[in-house]
Amino acid sequence: MAVEFKFCPQCTSQLVMRDHHGRERKVCEAPGCGFVHWGNPTPVVAAIIEHDGQVLLARGKGWPEKMFALVAGFLEAGESAEAGVLREVKEELGLRGEIISLVGVYPFEMRNELIVAFHVKTSGEVKLGDELEAYKLIPREKLKAWQFGTGLAVEAWLKQQSGDRF
Repeated sequence: MAVEFKFCPQCTSQLVMRDHHGRERKVCEAPGCGFVHWGNPTPVVAAIIEHDGQVLLARGKGWPEKMFALVAGFLEAGESAEAGVLREVKEELGLRGEIISLVGVYPFEMRNELIVAFHVKTSGEVKLGDELEAYKLIPREKLKAWQFGTGLAVEAWLKQQSGDRF
């Protein structure tokens, strides 16, 4: 979830909502401070994984038993989105990945994130990392999109894939 700033991280004064260059932002009005909390979204990478001719979805530890999603993670400083998504696939599943295409970029406002989604083909044997509890393989024709977060990427990818074969 997005961090809720109430106090200035520079001078500890209370932040107030004010118009700042045409947008409502939390600002510090303490003399000489001038801190502005921009509230920019955090970049996240996500992989629509094609493994053994099917789409791989994963369940994180502690998630409800029937909840599966795309492999995703935060982009690290100095890392390209492409390198980040391949790192996440390797860390979370132990698989080698090859980026097939950029699927798109999607806002996830509820978490203040910006999702950069890729279609990734993988090879190797699945070895779940520390963050995952389970995975499942789904035939593309049975994959259903959800209407938030990475589900928007799944919906776009399914439209892109219609008529094509793996």
